[in-house]
Amino acid sequence: MQQMIQDALVAWVDAAGLALLAIIAGLLVYKALVYLIGRFAESASVGRIFFDAAARAIGVSLALIALSSVLHTVPEELPWLAEIRHGTTLLLIIALTWTAVGFTSAIGDVIVKLNPAYENEWKRARKVETQTRFLVRCLNIVIVLVGTGAALMTFDSVRQIGTSLLASAGIGGIILGFAARPVLSNLLAGMQIALTQPFRIDDAMFVQGEWCWVEEVTATYVVLRVWDLRRLVVPLQWFIENPFQNWSRNTADQIGSTLIWADYGIPIEPLREEFYRLLEAASEWDGSTGTVQVVEAGEKAIQIRFLMSAKNSTTLWNLRCSIREDMIAFIQKQFPQYLPRYRGQLEEPQEPTGQASVLP
Repeated sequence: MQQMIQDALVAWVDAAGLALLAIIAGLLVYKALVYLIGRFAESASVGRIFFDAAARAIGVSLALIALSSVLHTVPEELPWLAEIRHGTTLLLIIALTWTAVGFTSAIGDVIVKLNPAYENEWKRARKVETQTRFLVRCLNIVIVLVGTGAALMTFDSVRQIGTSLLASAGIGGIILGFAARPVLSNLLAGMQIALTQPFRIDDAMFVQGEWCWVEEVTATYVVLRVWDLRRLVVPLQWFIENPFQNWSRNTADQIGSTLIWADYGIPIEPLREEFYRLLEAASEWDGSTGTVQVVEAGEKAIQIRFLMSAKNSTTLWNLRCSIREDMIAFIQKQFPQYLPRYRGQLEEPQEPTGQASVLP
């Protein structure tokens, strides 16, 4: 056995040297590409984006291509040659799949780069980005599945199994469909969302009682960034089956209110004048809406609504909080007697009019 191993190693000396030289040549070609692209291509150019996205995969692929070429020129009688060729082919398929995934990801980056979110075109840019990100992820899934199938088909046993499975493909498809129903439903929901655009990346939304923004759209779920920096992960199918609020579907501007309870005797006109003065001085106000109304009359106090508008939900929230603080301070300073209070009537205790009765 030991002599057999020694004979095999001796037989592989020349072939191993050629294989090593082939790997070195492939890596040198990769280094030359890196140097040329880094020297002559700008960092933001389309070619540079594609190369940077798959640079390592390209280097590995070039080395494996050179190695595979050399292995097909060595004598067929070398021991373990078939196994080594098979392993090299598997690695080459994996490297090429890796390269293709990198290139498709770069396609998304290039499309987003060519459609920047200018001030007057932010809606179109976000729409393109959302559709591109989803379609690129779907394409990556297809590439990985094709690469996995190609790698498995290099095994003779898998080929035989695949041939026998063709006869029962109908039953297997039904079983697979039921087993993969949640994944397939999310993929179909993602395609519907990508086409109909009920929301886009960076849209402000109100989902499941949370104020959040769309941060990432994957092939099966959406990542929402909540206002306190938590992340809410929601399956795509949920958005098809449940209602949700999109606060920036067409425009981001919003109207909001601040409610204050006060006594019935408080004068409304001074509050209205102070509210308008505060709005004019506030940089968050967009100048569109500003109204003061008594919207509720309870048995102990009235409710005053201060209605205002801003360019987006975050600015509106800050404006509402600021107006609330300033109006409360104004009422405390100018009309402290009209803050909400409980009313009561004090009565003098009555003198007893007769002699207390004695219980039997």
